[in-house]
Amino acid sequence: MADTEVLRIVAANRASFEDLQAVFGPRGPAHRCQCQRFKLRPREAFATFPVAERAERLREQADCGHPESDRTSGLVAFLGSDPVGWCAVEPRPAYEGLVRNQRVPWQGRDEDRADPTVWAVTCVFVRSGFRRRGVASALVAAAVDFARERRARAIEGYPITTTDVIAEELLVGTVPMFADAGFVEVCRPTLRRAVMRIDVAAR
Repeated sequence: MADTEVLRIVAANRASFEDLQAVFGPRGPAHRCQCQRFKLRPREAFATFPVAERAERLREQADCGHPESDRTSGLVAFLGSDPVGWCAVEPRPAYEGLVRNQRVPWQGRDEDRADPTVWAVTCVFVRSGFRRRGVASALVAAAVDFARERRARAIEGYPITTTDVIAEELLVGTVPMFADAGFVEVCRPTLRRAVMRIDVAAR
């Protein structure tokens, strides 16, 4: 990152929804998902509702444009005035699809899935043209502080373990990205996915 570029990370409710959509872009996996993969309700599938509805759900979840709000579903990064990155971070039970999953992150662990003091980072995405500048790593580090300030006792991430992946899989982040923020690996429920965790209450 150039010295003249100032990175600023804010809660998504302090950004506009247009800022967030600028990060996701007009096409590609982030645009299609609108960060709803782990938000799917029982018996829902992406084929059952269009991108516009997913975006509307994200607008409500992030509460964009309401800086006075005490709720949001993530963080937005800016380089100067340019919105460049997004990180989804919330209490783990907010991700219904994650809670219902039988492998990631539960395999081999005895966890209370309804524990709201454990938070999760489920998506880290940087806008095309602004990658390889440390934005993603900065977002993960900021997510730790964000969760701790809201009385989380721990925060988890579920990064991919290989570079041989499709674009959609990279939205969960990479192992080095989480390791740089102090996360440690607690298990590998699949060959391509790690569960990484940090005790933020002790920091």
